[in-house]
Amino acid sequence: MPDGPLIVQSDRTVLLEVAHPEADGARHELAVFAELERAPEHIHTYRITRLGLWNARAAGHTTEEILGTLERYSKFATPQSVSIDIAETVARYGRLVIERQPDGVLTLRATDSAVLAEIVKGKRIAPLLPSRLSDDMYVIEPWARGQLKQELVKLGWPAEDFAGYTPGTPHEITLDESDWHLRGYQQEAIDNFFERGSGVVVLPCGAGKTLVGAGAMATAKTNTLILVTNTVSARQWRSELLRRTSLTEDEIGEYSGQVKEVKPVTIATYQILTAKRKGAYAHLELLDALDWGLVVYDEVHLLPAPVFKLTADLQARRRLGLTATLVREDGREGDVFSLIGPKRFDAPWKEIEAQGYISPADCFEVRIDLPQRDRLVYAAASDDERYRLAATAPAKLDVVRRLVEKHAGERILVIGQYLDQLDELADELGVPQLTGSTPIPERERLYQAFRDGDEPILVVSKVANFSVDLPEATVAIQVSGSFGSRQEEAQRLGRLLRPKESGLSANFYTLVARDTVDQDFAQNRQRFLAEQGYSYTILDSETLGGHPVAA
Repeated sequence: MPDGPLIVQSDRTVLLEVAHPEADGARHELAVFAELERAPEHIHTYRITRLGLWNARAAGHTTEEILGTLERYSKFATPQSVSIDIAETVARYGRLVIERQPDGVLTLRATDSAVLAEIVKGKRIAPLLPSRLSDDMYVIEPWARGQLKQELVKLGWPAEDFAGYTPGTPHEITLDESDWHLRGYQQEAIDNFFERGSGVVVLPCGAGKTLVGAGAMATAKTNTLILVTNTVSARQWRSELLRRTSLTEDEIGEYSGQVKEVKPVTIATYQILTAKRKGAYAHLELLDALDWGLVVYDEVHLLPAPVFKLTADLQARRRLGLTATLVREDGREGDVFSLIGPKRFDAPWKEIEAQGYISPADCFEVRIDLPQRDRLVYAAASDDERYRLAATAPAKLDVVRRLVEKHAGERILVIGQYLDQLDELADELGVPQLTGSTPIPERERLYQAFRDGDEPILVVSKVANFSVDLPEATVAIQVSGSFGSRQEEAQRLGRLLRPKESGLSANFYTLVARDTVDQDFAQNRQRFLAEQGYSYTILDSETLGGHPVAA
C-alpha cells in the first residue's frame, strides 16, 4: 500500500502531512487544482473546488493528471465519490461554447442539448438568449457576452469562449532584447495566453510579469490599454516599456488623476476608471477612446468591483490579467475567471526560486507579549477595536528597533497599516515615511534614494504593497496589516523576492501580539505563502530566537 503524504476525504478536503519526504512534490501538484484552507504546524488542509478544477482544465491539465496526483501521493485510496465528482466537474468545462457565426452573430452552442435546455430556463440567463437556432444553439444578445459567462459560472456550467477578438488598430511593437531575453517560463506564459485566449498569468512577485505583458504586446502588435493599481506603478510600466521595447515616449500615454493622455499604448489607473462625477463614471470614454486590441490588467486580484462591470463590455478585446495570486479577499474569483479569463499559466514560487530567478526568503513570525496594562485595555475593548489595539501595540516599537540593528547595512522596509503607528516608527528610527498622502514626485524620489542606498530604511504604508520595484530590499518588517489578507502577505513578501546584486537572501518578519486577534489574523495571512512552500519560523521577541514551524 502506498504511504504518501496525502489523505483525500469524501468532503473534497485533502490533508497534507507537512513532514513527509514527498510533501513538497505533493504540494506543488496539488496547488494546480486545490486551495489551501488551513495551515497549522503538521497537517495542512486543502479543498478541491469547482473553480480550482475549471482553472486547472483551462490551463491544460486533464482529469487523468488530477486524479493521478491524488493516486500517486495518497496514503489511502481516493474515495470513489470524490473521483467521480472531480471527473464530472472537470467535464462541465467546455460543454457550452460561445462562438461567432460567419454572419457575425454571437451564439451559445452545447455539446449536450440537455444542458442547454436546463440553463435557458434560468431567470438571469433567458433574457440574454433571445432566440433558438437549433436544439443545441441559441443566439446571444450582442452586449451580453460577459454577463452570460458570469451567470453560467454561477450555475456551474462555465462556457469556453471561442468567439474571437477584434484585432484592434495595428501598432508595431517589438522587444529590444539586445542585452536581455525572455526567460523560458515567460515565453511559455505568452504562448499559452495566445493559444488559449484571454486569461490570467500567475507568476511570483519579481518573476517578471511586466515582461510577460511586454512580450504579449510585441506578439499582438496592436493598440494596448494597460490598467494598473496606481500612478507610481504606471510610471514604472512606462519606464520598463521604454527600456525593453521599441516604443518611444511619444507612443506611450499616461491616463491618471494628474495626466490625461491617450496614445497607442495608454497606461491608466484603476482609480481613474472608477472615479465618479455626479453619480456617473467620468472616464468611461477611455475604454473606447481607441480601438484597443489588447487590454492588460496588472495585479488583477485587486481589480475594483466596478471595473468588473466595465470589463463585461470589453469581451471582444483580448484581455491579459497579471498577478502573483488569484486569491481575492472579496470572494470574486469567479468574476475574474469569467470576465478576464481563466488561468492560462501558473508557475510555483519555489520552482522559480530554484531556477535562480527570484531570491530565497526566510519568513519569521515574531510573537510579542503585551504588558499587563495593555492586556487589560485589550480585554476591555470592543471587538471592532481589538485588532487595532493589538496591531499597534507599543511593544512592537522596541522589536522593530532591534531588528533594524540586527540587519544594519541592509535595505529595510518597515511596513504597516496604521498611519499614527507609522509616524511613531519613522520618528523613532529617524527615517523617511511614505504613505498615500505622500506626493507622487516625493514617492518616486524616496524609492530611488532607497534603490541607490542613500535612504537604506523606509517606513511605508500599504501604498508599497503593489507594483513597486525595489530590487535591493532584503528585509521587510511587517508591524500591521489588513486583517487576515492573504494577498497582502504575498505582495509584501514579493517586495523582497527580486534577485539581489548584493547576493543577500531575504528576511520577512511579521510582528504579532501573542494571544490576540493579531495572532489569529496572522495565521490566515500566511496560508497563501504556505501553499507556495514557504514556512515561518516562530521567534520570541525577548530573545529573537525560535524554532521553525510550517506555516
